[in-house]
Amino acid sequence: MVLGPAPVSLAESTADPGWWNPTARPQPDSDINVTGEPFKGTDAQGKVRGFVDAHDHLMSNEGFGGRLICGKPFSELGVADALKDCPEHYPDGTLAVFDFITKGGDGKHDPNGWPTFKDWPAHDSLTHQQNYYAWVERAWRGGQRVLVNDLVTNGVICSVYFFKDRGCDEMTAIRLEAQKTYDMQAFVDKMYGGPGKGWFRIVTSSDQAREVIKQGKLAVVMGVETSEPFGCKQILDVAQCSKEDIDRGLDELYKLGVRSMFLCHKFDNALCGVRFDEGALGTAINVGQFLSTGTFWKTEPCTGPQKDNPIGLAPAPGAQKELPAGVAVPSYSADARCNTRGLTELGEYAVRGMMKRKMMLEVDHMSVKAAGRAFDILESESYPGVISSHSWMDLGWTERLYKLGGFAAQYMSGSEAFSAEAKRTDALREKYHVGYGYGTDMNGVGGWPGPRGADTPNPVKYPFRSTDGGSVIDRQTAGQRTWDLNTDGAAHYGLVPDWIEDIRLVGGQDVVDDLFKGAESYLTTWGASEKHQGSVNLAAGSSASASTSEWWNPFVDYSPARAVDGDSGTRWASEWNDQQWLRIDLGSAHRIGRVTLDWERAYGKAYRIETSTDGSAWQTVWSTTEGDGGLDTARFDGVTARYLRVQGVQRATQWGYSLHEVGVFSS
Repeated sequence: MVLGPAPVSLAESTADPGWWNPTARPQPDSDINVTGEPFKGTDAQGKVRGFVDAHDHLMSNEGFGGRLICGKPFSELGVADALKDCPEHYPDGTLAVFDFITKGGDGKHDPNGWPTFKDWPAHDSLTHQQNYYAWVERAWRGGQRVLVNDLVTNGVICSVYFFKDRGCDEMTAIRLEAQKTYDMQAFVDKMYGGPGKGWFRIVTSSDQAREVIKQGKLAVVMGVETSEPFGCKQILDVAQCSKEDIDRGLDELYKLGVRSMFLCHKFDNALCGVRFDEGALGTAINVGQFLSTGTFWKTEPCTGPQKDNPIGLAPAPGAQKELPAGVAVPSYSADARCNTRGLTELGEYAVRGMMKRKMMLEVDHMSVKAAGRAFDILESESYPGVISSHSWMDLGWTERLYKLGGFAAQYMSGSEAFSAEAKRTDALREKYHVGYGYGTDMNGVGGWPGPRGADTPNPVKYPFRSTDGGSVIDRQTAGQRTWDLNTDGAAHYGLVPDWIEDIRLVGGQDVVDDLFKGAESYLTTWGASEKHQGSVNLAAGSSASASTSEWWNPFVDYSPARAVDGDSGTRWASEWNDQQWLRIDLGSAHRIGRVTLDWERAYGKAYRIETSTDGSAWQTVWSTTEGDGGLDTARFDGVTARYLRVQGVQRATQWGYSLHEVGVFSS
């Protein structure tokens, strides 16, 4: 990296360039085109301010075999190396095969990068670098204060893509991307005079993040979004990992600084089933699912209002040709919208392992069946660490997420669609007093907002002021190219402030105000996860009795004690009649406010939770007529009681009532 005096605009040309400007910058380099001091400190209530990007991929160029994304977010050799031409796309983009699969058309484009940038980066180009460090710097200068860098790769895409310069092991790529994120921090620090002095700060706790933001800098959180974490793929429905692998993997990721992650992504794995993709991309991913696992996606009718995405049925010839002879993508019934695969036993172990380590669970990309069970587990422990970072969760879960204390962000769509969706969920945010986020998913092969056009009646007018009012933002220039959101769309990360200004013009200041509260809400969720303490199960090992116990196998014990023995592999089972009950003696009086019931397949559709101080007089504290099985959590105003009874009213199946475990908690 050649360091020398950085050219500055006249507005910044002062004796003191300001703490936000580097003492030296690589020469030549991209412009920032923002003037004014970034805001510091907290608001009058002591809360941090600023936007949060809950889903970005700074280092995805290092994943997928190292050649899927052309260009790097930084280079010690400068911008000409970081954003150089894409030789495998010569002469006219024809060999950018992944663009054909994901975008369609002929894919032709000028492969030249710095300094001309004729055709890339662009809002609809999925294989070119969008996260150059100077463009991220511009977003920070425009008011962003949290960036979640999801380490990402996919072993199958790597294996079938014919350009690569390394192996396809997913965990190897994740480790490399984590190291490159630390290298980028050091790269920025070097410009500002040494370690710890730059604006790009990797944080591993919510307190660290708050301190960084108070200093006016960008808090960078590391997450993981990959298809086979810890090697947990499944082949022909057989898991290729163990609980020991999960523990080792979670420990390693935590040590690397990872604090949030997805358990499944695009392909079903040994942990959970996925939420499908649509269109030709969905067909291509379903092919990848087969190549990875030996099985295509399988569907069934949904049992509740939430649904998975309809599976893409459009042809994807580039992907389908990879299938073995005689194998074809199956057709799917339109009334079967849900993945048959949910959260597996290993997946539940991983969720609980993340909770144990105070990590945040990303539920986007989980099938409805998997997400529902994950919510059940989180609710049973009152654990707030749940994130929906880029609109891949069924929106029917939104209030359930907010009620837990989780955080939601919306995919970086066009300003009209983004504003409309923000307003649709505004009442929920007001109810739960939370802010909002966006997930840019840059370098995530998703596509970004296109231009609204120079002739739109309310275009972004350059220059404009940042949301806080302290900075002036002009069109962004890199080399010989200047981008304008009105005519170029959101082509790269540096145009995030321009996109937010577009939202202000289209959706109004209220939408932007909610986004400006996003950093505080994200850190509130994270901090509550760090502080979470597991409650003591008052029922563990208690004396239990029941109206009846099933007896048909002399080698299996279905007695009442099995529901309080702490072993989810055992269970109490009643005889096959409606009016059955399970009673638990806690040994002494306790304050009770929460009960969890882990049902076997034979569950209660209608049942009551009753309490008593003497075992004779009972009061109903909670009831339902719409039980759906799985893991139920009953919350009610705290009462003092020694005895608790689960009173069955109506069975959901032809069998009796059967409970793996009952948990009783004070709160």
